[in-house]
Amino acid sequence: MDASASSSYFERIDEHRYKPTPHAGGAWDRAEQHFSPLGGLLVHAIDGYRAGRPDDGMVLGRISFDILGRLAADECEIRVETVRPGRTIELVEATALIAGRPVVRARAWLLATLDTGPVSGGGADRLTPPDTLAPWPMSSLWPGGFIASLDVRPLAEPQPGRTTAWISTELDLVAGEAASPLASYLALVDTANGIAVRRNPTEWMFPNVDLTVHLHRLPEGRWTGLDTTVVFGPAGQGVTSTVLHDVIGPVGHAQQILTVRPLPAAD
Repeated sequence: MDASASSSYFERIDEHRYKPTPHAGGAWDRAEQHFSPLGGLLVHAIDGYRAGRPDDGMVLGRISFDILGRLAADECEIRVETVRPGRTIELVEATALIAGRPVVRARAWLLATLDTGPVSGGGADRLTPPDTLAPWPMSSLWPGGFIASLDVRPLAEPQPGRTTAWISTELDLVAGEAASPLASYLALVDTANGIAVRRNPTEWMFPNVDLTVHLHRLPEGRWTGLDTTVVFGPAGQGVTSTVLHDVIGPVGHAQQILTVRPLPAAD
């Protein structure tokens, strides 16, 4: 499929199965899909699962994704179940399978809402709004359909291991379906590991094997703000740490553990 012929990252096949479009293409391997939109799809599936139940007034406070295997650019199946039911706290798990094998497992903690406005505060400063910033061609650094689909606007020139940028996209998560603001927002968070690279990705690999997001407020609007720092350790591990923002202000934090390794020299 020509990427220009699609306006979404996924197309629904049936109740549980989805087909990635070329816009979901990965950065290191064209035969793989980028994890970021797949993470958003898992949240979309959780939203659909919860929409079939009575409104319990709970919202997502934390979601963790463990990447269990290769994300081949093939159709995937998503299954959702409740692990720990509750009236004020609940744990829901969503699993993505490709060719019948689990490749991503997401666990979402849902918490009851109540008015804590009088005691709220303590977050980071608000970022410069994206509409005042110039776009950055992130595809000059990274290949792949997903990166090419993004509108990236850094607050300053990206530096090795340190970048703050806004990310947005005009594409739908799933063709013909309205995704929640949360699913659309989280579909862009995994991009954090690519905006503040410490080493040239044609010489080093540093994929993340997880993503954990903690939220103190649900995000609003179409922009995902990433205030990101990347650290490489001396023994093959790294950490990408991000303060998450929307245009109103900070919404939470994200962490990714990296496996750092040199790319083999070309023959």
